[in-house]
Amino acid sequence: MDEGSSTPYGQDSPPPGSGPPPGYGAPPPPNYPPPGGYGGPPPGGYGGPPPGYGAPGGYNAGPPTSDDRTWALLSHLSYFVLSIIGPIIIMVTKGKESAFVRDQAVEALNFHITLAIASVISFILIFVIVGIFLLAAVIIAGAVLAIMGAIAAYNGTAYRYPLTLRLVK
Repeated sequence: MDEGSSTPYGQDSPPPGSGPPPGYGAPPPPNYPPPGGYGGPPPGGYGGPPPGYGAPGGYNAGPPTSDDRTWALLSHLSYFVLSIIGPIIIMVTKGKESAFVRDQAVEALNFHITLAIASVISFILIFVIVGIFLLAAVIIAGAVLAIMGAIAAYNGTAYRYPLTLRLVK
């Protein structure tokens, strides 16, 4: 027993300096786990309307119309036909009428520019053989992601391509 206590050492209180490790047994932070799962959406977001869409004074209010969704779908699918030119034409013409169409056309344009840069680099690397595989990967990934973007746009969801340079705002 300790001299100044009536209980044996360790029965009622832990020895000085011991105890749970830091953070152990601490109350959880507020809103833990966060609503909607762990982490929430990425900072740029991968879904939902574009920033300012449907805001007072915006291009149009409410969800995207069928026409808006069709033009957004075409801007993504232009990967297969018009590449960089398709999203530019859609952005300049229909982008003035709908914030959703403009947002998706800009996203498709940025993606197509990124793919063009990756394709040029891959073509140059063909001389060291690795470029053949890299070029094939760029073409396949571009096709798959363009189709995913087209499906999301047609469903009325703003799509964000991964690993894309955001050169056009």
